[in-house]
Amino acid sequence: MQNADTDDTKTLTLLARGIRKRTMQGIALDVAAMIRSGAIAVGTKMPAVRELAEALGVSPATVSGAWKQLRTYRLVSGAGRNGIWVCGDQGAVRPTRFESVGHYGDQMAADLSMAVPDPALAPDLGPALLMGAKTAGLNSYRREMISAPLRDAMASRWPYRPEAFVATNGGFEAVYLALQTLVLPGSVVAVEDPTAVRILDILEKLGANVISVPRDSHGPKPEFLARALKQQPVVFLYQPRTHSVTGGFVSDERFEQLAELLEGTDTAIVEDDGLGDIAVRPAKSLGERFPNRTVHIRSFSKSFGPDLRLAVMSAPAKVADGVLAYRNFGAGWTSRILQAAAAWLLDQPETARVLAHAREVYAQRRMALIDQLAKHGLALPSTSREDGLCIWIPVESERYALVTLAARGIAVHPGDRFHIENVPHVRVGIGLPIDNLETVAAAIALAATGGKPPASQAGAAAAYPRQPASVFSMGRNNQSKS
Repeated sequence: MQNADTDDTKTLTLLARGIRKRTMQGIALDVAAMIRSGAIAVGTKMPAVRELAEALGVSPATVSGAWKQLRTYRLVSGAGRNGIWVCGDQGAVRPTRFESVGHYGDQMAADLSMAVPDPALAPDLGPALLMGAKTAGLNSYRREMISAPLRDAMASRWPYRPEAFVATNGGFEAVYLALQTLVLPGSVVAVEDPTAVRILDILEKLGANVISVPRDSHGPKPEFLARALKQQPVVFLYQPRTHSVTGGFVSDERFEQLAELLEGTDTAIVEDDGLGDIAVRPAKSLGERFPNRTVHIRSFSKSFGPDLRLAVMSAPAKVADGVLAYRNFGAGWTSRILQAAAAWLLDQPETARVLAHAREVYAQRRMALIDQLAKHGLALPSTSREDGLCIWIPVESERYALVTLAARGIAVHPGDRFHIENVPHVRVGIGLPIDNLETVAAAIALAATGGKPPASQAGAAAAYPRQPASVFSMGRNNQSKS
């Protein structure tokens, strides 16, 4: 006990001497510098808030605010009675949900953890890029929100008439730019639950106070949105077309219910259409009702390919100006070659044929796995049949399901990455072809039931034998999964 007291005293003395700027930000910066230099080691327990505040001659709220900033950068962790501990020395903000996925090694029989499109089903970008290279205005340093050809192509295909369009380097950059413009640290943001992994990472990085709005088979639940709106969120964020995690959609009736709740509020609406033009339903937006406070984002990564690196955002002029201002800290604009290539693709009849074929193939792959799961006693709700590049499967235990499948050489994505308030699920990708479909389905059905298979699943373990433990690890790594 005496050693612990001595260590605590040494840490307090070190901090009192090393912190020169006695403001919230100054404390955070000086402590961060001491952690990075090694003066304060990883694993060190920090003094109590009141104790450090007294030593520095500041309020406890000032110290608490500094700890909050350091938690954002993963330099410290913990809170309350358990205390604050130094947990890292890099000081880089990382999208932890996006980067923290199971590492299963190189011998997986079926990697279904990625909900990505099949490159074989995407349009040929060669002719489009050649046309893009001939567009006017190349090599100009003029910063523009969107090129004229792409703006014209979007205007006739957009679900409402917005004040401004902005081209961005992909859908998640558009989401990030929109939220960065609209959300201040501590702002309340209402988010459809589950949602895309990187949306939660972005909101955490921005320091938002996130409120869950659970969804059902018709979209975000009105009663939860009503509850969230009582806290006056600055943004309501949801997916208006095909939901990227569950494959569901927002029904016409639910759109009306959401609109009625949002009427009379100042809450901005951010709509993420990540699946884009491989979705089976036409685009729809609350921008039809609230054009002056809706940001609608459509990505082309799933339909035209991720290397096109393109999305289009519509927004009120004030928000679009704010997005452009943030972009001026970096790239400034999106490649005019890529914008012109996308505009050219959108006007080609062959593109429509390719996308229609892709939708058919994804539907076939989805239904093939769902039918096989049903044969093994795992009947999924009808919403699983709707659309998308994955199937959202409820499980008794996520950990049991992940370990059981990994032991049989099958990788899936844990559902807790997508949830604000976790309900056990796994996400199974169907965008790419699945070999040995029947045996894969048998293993998934077994894993989903927590080890209590129906009679029809009795042969699942034998059909998909366990692999040596060396071929998988449930530890974290930095592999990116979509």
